[in-house]
Amino acid sequence: MRGHGHGHGGQEHGRSGAGGRRGLRRWAVWGLVGALAVTACSSGGDDGPGESGSTPSGKASAPGVALPRLTGERISVAAVWTGPEQANFTKVLEEFEKRTGAEVTFVPAQDPIVNFLGSKIAGGQPPDVALLPQVGALKQAVEKKWAQPLGAEAKALLNSQYSAGWRRLGEVGGVPYGVYFKAANKSLVWYNTAVFEAAGAEVPTTWQEFLATADTVSASGTAAVSVGGADGWTLTDWFENVYLSQAGPEMYDRLARHELKWTDPSVAAALKTLGQLFGREDLLAGGRAGALATEFPKSVTQTFTGGEGAQAGMVFEGDFVAVNIGETDAELGKDAKVFPFPRVGAKAPVVSGGDVAVALKPSKGAQALLTFLASSDAATVWAGLGGFLSPNKAVDPAAYPNDIQREMARSLIAAGDDFRFDMSDQAPAAFGGTPGAGEWKALQDFLKNPSDVAGTQRRLEADAARAYGG
Repeated sequence: MRGHGHGHGGQEHGRSGAGGRRGLRRWAVWGLVGALAVTACSSGGDDGPGESGSTPSGKASAPGVALPRLTGERISVAAVWTGPEQANFTKVLEEFEKRTGAEVTFVPAQDPIVNFLGSKIAGGQPPDVALLPQVGALKQAVEKKWAQPLGAEAKALLNSQYSAGWRRLGEVGGVPYGVYFKAANKSLVWYNTAVFEAAGAEVPTTWQEFLATADTVSASGTAAVSVGGADGWTLTDWFENVYLSQAGPEMYDRLARHELKWTDPSVAAALKTLGQLFGREDLLAGGRAGALATEFPKSVTQTFTGGEGAQAGMVFEGDFVAVNIGETDAELGKDAKVFPFPRVGAKAPVVSGGDVAVALKPSKGAQALLTFLASSDAATVWAGLGGFLSPNKAVDPAAYPNDIQREMARSLIAAGDDFRFDMSDQAPAAFGGTPGAGEWKALQDFLKNPSDVAGTQRRLEADAARAYGG
């Protein structure tokens, strides 16, 4: 296994937690401790990775997946994962190498990944496989005729081990192109239990209760919320959770397709709701300026470093936050707990993200890797390392390293197709996935000046109209 370069410690780009990016059902709360409750029984699974054997056809075999021998074949894989995420994905690739004899190279990509891949393709050096953190990026890869349709083996695994919703997300024009390897529940708020106990704060379930809890924490002398505003994707996630809960799933779908303009009153309402938090300097770690200067990994670590003396009591983001908590002394489930994103409207939001693997070369090795990534074997490797959720129904929840992640995994599978995918990840990358541009930049400007709702809407609509071509 060869790797190139190093990233910025565990940065997640707002998608599955995975692709540099990236929950799925309605989440309940275990009283005031904020741990997640299970809404369904555990999914079935296979035995997970085991010793490779051989079949009469000469293929390497393992529980649940058969792979061809690829001795001497070189395969390159591009993804925007860095830090712990890159290291954990490398373990998955090493297992593939062990089973097939192939040599795999990890190629660190940058956002927007479509631009990165375009430069590689123009230079005649496309990776064999890319992990795309946006649905929009998959559509663009197909439209540009970069992507290869999935082979029969990978399609068979998707049909037997994935829900229809996740299969559809990997299709373009009804043709399967991608395998969603890493999923994310992006409707979670993580909190420092020592800070909450010292402040006498309680876990909220509604937005107004959330603001009241933030006031309680702030009054105790600790900033209430750590916001990673230097990474614009985190702000899109804030907006999407508020909008989905407040405006509802049908409006969410229309806005995601740009059938609804960003100047719509429903967008103004969501921005004003979000402004109730962003407009309070005293509730944000470092104030608005501090939030805008804080990258996602730091937003997590400063919330869980120092126990009661941490710089903030809460941080919002997906299940992948667990990776960054692991870089502190906080113990997951004891010092660091989690509650569902508070409902603004009638229902709590359920926003998911994910990273989709797609072949960019018509090679046997690329299809074999996609088949492996579609299997429960590959997911089980990363599941045991933490900071990961798989949409694969055949992954045994016992593969996850702690109760919190096991509950998240069970709830993800129990959700079936009852979720909404990250809105910015459905958009063209120019609008929803580019640092310093489009939605990321407009919402950073909004964080800087939360009173400018109308101006923010105008900028969002102008950028969306250009990106969507209408």
